Amino acid sequence: MKILAIIPARYASTRFPAKPLADLGGQSMIKRVYTQVSKCSAITKVMVATDHTEIANHVLAFGGSVCMTSENHASGTDRCYEVLSKEQELFDYVINIQGDEPFISPTQIDLLASLLDGETELATLIKKLETQEQLINPNVVKAVINENKEAMYFSRSPIPYWRGEETDWANQHTYYKHIGMYGYRSDILKKITSLKISSLEKAESLEQLRWLENGFKIKTAETTLETVGIDTPADLEHALKYLKSIDA
Repeated sequence: MKILAIIPARYASTRFPAKPLADLGGQSMIKRVYTQVSKCSAITKVMVATDHTEIANHVLAFGGSVCMTSENHASGTDRCYEVLSKEQELFDYVINIQGDEPFISPTQIDLLASLLDGETELATLIKKLETQEQLINPNVVKAVINENKEAMYFSRSPIPYWRGEETDWANQHTYYKHIGMYGYRSDILKKITSLKISSLEKAESLEQLRWLENGFKIKTAETTLETVGIDTPADLEHALKYLKSIDA
């Protein structure tokens, strides 16, 4: 399978403008992500998708590949499709990797790639939730899967509701958090970007619900590795401490 890995990198951000260029231990965030993705054995090509020339020039300066995309995309999925549509080379699949996870493990990306067998339409990763705090946190997206490891639903609420138990749901049932990395079959990526925003997507602000509402299947694979996303300058400070701890 020929797989194109795309790292969306927007410049504008309400909580953290110019986030991809933020310095993290002497390297920009986007360079750290690019380096990690480039280590993956399953990836054919790595590309940064950005809407800003400063990011594009920075990526080119460290030897990376970049594609300029529209400023008007509503999601990373839409940005990925623009990159794919501009490629001269044909790819079987696209993997969308978050540009704000500088410690993403290459083994996680290879795990996702292992699901991309030609039949799979869409794929993503999940991880077991460990605590009640994570379970009730609306910023931690929960995934419900069936016996075939396909996603049935994603929610910011704890699902299922554990009737008769007031607390400690995490010890009553295996709950999963969603790791926001996607694999798209190329023809499916084209289809899902033409879909209208769905009612469930509006309610939860989760684009993958649009795909489920329209009958597409999302395969999942379970990872045991945690991700460290950076959404705010405060998160960057935590990431710097984490970097020092793993370099110590």
